[in-house]
Amino acid sequence: MSSARYGRSHRGRRRRRELNSRINVTPLVDVMLVLLIVFMIAAPLLSVGVPIELPKTDAKSLPSPQEPITISVDKDGLIYLQETEITLEELTPKLVAISKNGYEERIYLRGDENGNYGPVMKVMAAVNAAGFTNIGLVTDPISK
Repeated sequence: MSSARYGRSHRGRRRRRELNSRINVTPLVDVMLVLLIVFMIAAPLLSVGVPIELPKTDAKSLPSPQEPITISVDKDGLIYLQETEITLEELTPKLVAISKNGYEERIYLRGDENGNYGPVMKVMAAVNAAGFTNIGLVTDPISK
């Protein structure tokens, strides 16, 4: 009966399995979630690479929807724009060049607590004289 049903020509042949042409995305999603977690943990550690001892205060942090420009002054009075060492004369032209929001760009000024107050104020005055008004001083919270 089976030979009548399928005919003699199909007898003895195996049915070929169809190829699965779909991409299995489950391993891709797993890898992406692991990478997301790694970058969420590593990103705050990579924000600013200039080692500075910040003064301790009880001040609340300001909300910032985007990454601000960071200027650091170390204890020897050296000035860093993000992680690049620059001079006071180079500071304002480079700030104008990299600011995306023009003079409304948020700028964080970090000063080493063991350094002199003068270089930090010179940087703040130069940034303010260039027309930037959204300047914040960065401190560490007091640990109790």
